[in-house]
Amino acid sequence: MNLLEDVMLVHRNSGRATRAHQPTPAVPDLIETFRRVAARYPDRVAITAQGGELSYGELSRRSNAVAELLGPYPGVVCVLATHAPATIVGLLGTLLAGGTYCPLDPGFPVARQLEMLAAARAGTVLVTADGQLAPPVPPGVEVLDIRHEPVAAEPPRLPDGPEEPAYLLFTSGSTGMPKPVTTPRAAINATTASLRNLFDLSPEDRVLQFASLNWDTAFEEILPALTTGATLVFDPDAHSGSFHRFLRMLERQRVSVADLPTAYWHELVLHLSEDEATLPPSVRTVIIGGEAVNPARLADWKALRTGHLRLVNTYGCTETTLITHAIDLHGPLAVAADPAEPAIPIGYRLPHVVEHVTDEGELLIGGPAIATGYRGMADATLVKFVRLDLGPASGRFFRTGDRVRARDDGALVHAGRLDDEVKVRGIRVNPTEVEAHLTRCPGVAAAAVLGVTTLGRTTLVAYIVPRTETADSAAFVERVRADLVDRVPGHLVPGRIIAVPELVHTASGKVDRRSSHSRYTTALASTTDLGGH
Repeated sequence: MNLLEDVMLVHRNSGRATRAHQPTPAVPDLIETFRRVAARYPDRVAITAQGGELSYGELSRRSNAVAELLGPYPGVVCVLATHAPATIVGLLGTLLAGGTYCPLDPGFPVARQLEMLAAARAGTVLVTADGQLAPPVPPGVEVLDIRHEPVAAEPPRLPDGPEEPAYLLFTSGSTGMPKPVTTPRAAINATTASLRNLFDLSPEDRVLQFASLNWDTAFEEILPALTTGATLVFDPDAHSGSFHRFLRMLERQRVSVADLPTAYWHELVLHLSEDEATLPPSVRTVIIGGEAVNPARLADWKALRTGHLRLVNTYGCTETTLITHAIDLHGPLAVAADPAEPAIPIGYRLPHVVEHVTDEGELLIGGPAIATGYRGMADATLVKFVRLDLGPASGRFFRTGDRVRARDDGALVHAGRLDDEVKVRGIRVNPTEVEAHLTRCPGVAAAAVLGVTTLGRTTLVAYIVPRTETADSAAFVERVRADLVDRVPGHLVPGRIIAVPELVHTASGKVDRRSSHSRYTTALASTTDLGGH
């Protein structure tokens, strides 16, 4: 279906355009689609990794075995997620059993892992790699090792109910505690079907697994590939930090589709330009997303020999299930740029998505791929998930907090945030969550955190006020940072932490982050960078 030919519905009260998907038949459960693919291509390679290859037939049997081990409807299953095939076996096995998959990063501080287990109300933890240690789980939580689980020939019965939860992921909130988003099976089914079409996947494709397995971008790589018959590629050189090794890996693994964070792509483009290097001929599509595209880097990309490649810019939120908007910025399917609109668009809505733009310009997303809400957080769910009466497009919508404007052709352009959320390495961060963690550190009376963009990369900057006067502010800051590193994942640790005598407040008494930053700009320029962000 041509997105430009979609039905246009107008909300009479606001006069804003609402783009709605055409009614479509129910999408099969992705596990059923995976089973059909595995039955059709049992000997085709499903996953290739450092330890060898896993065929579709073997992946299906191992997933069946994990489902048998878990038993029917096991509730939330936390999988210690690493770049290894066993993590995928844990994911598919959990879904086969009718459980709710929840990735848990074994590299996170133990305190954070335990907070996530408690917030998820997990009943089971799956160990997936040699030498991996599960956190000290509370009583009642079972730890199972699935590295060497024997295969099962007979698949378990598929779980009932498209509204049953498929997975649970955490996003940044304002309380300092993990904020669990519950996504129903119907939502991931609809999105996976759309993404197979968007990426134009075939069984001949080899899809790189690049994203952290603890964030939803990983599902963009895994689920469309494994419900098509394509090969999912794990390779440690994807995370080596060396662009030379990365490019050699793409060629050696014959990768055809790569989904990269926009910030990483920016640096890759610089490398290709400065070294006069090229992507290997196997690559046909590069997908980017997570933050705004730098126009200078896009111009550099177009100046390279990339006209045969699709460059697909994408947008989406955890609460709206992966990608909701996309546009080809360069390549054979690229849409002509609008000379009257210099900003780079986030794209057109995908066929399963309903979009609505309010009078304030906020983008709201509806349709079948909306999350159930925040587990155990009814008030927060009511704030972000709202019901709108928009005629044929009525229903639940998620308030993204993003301001947008529409080009004449319907593509949306990002126009800022309604709140203070920022993207750090492509991960949504609410500064108030970081402030909450900082004020729990010994000796910290108050904190202000904001995102500062330098050389196209956003870094968190924190200003902290000591409870008592300190003679050695550098030592105090280092103690605070060390305490933070012990409790929270890296994307919540500010790149710069600066001790200041006081923060600037608004007339109503609230902390003014921007004014505090402006007041201490000189201190920022002379302070040593305390973190690699």
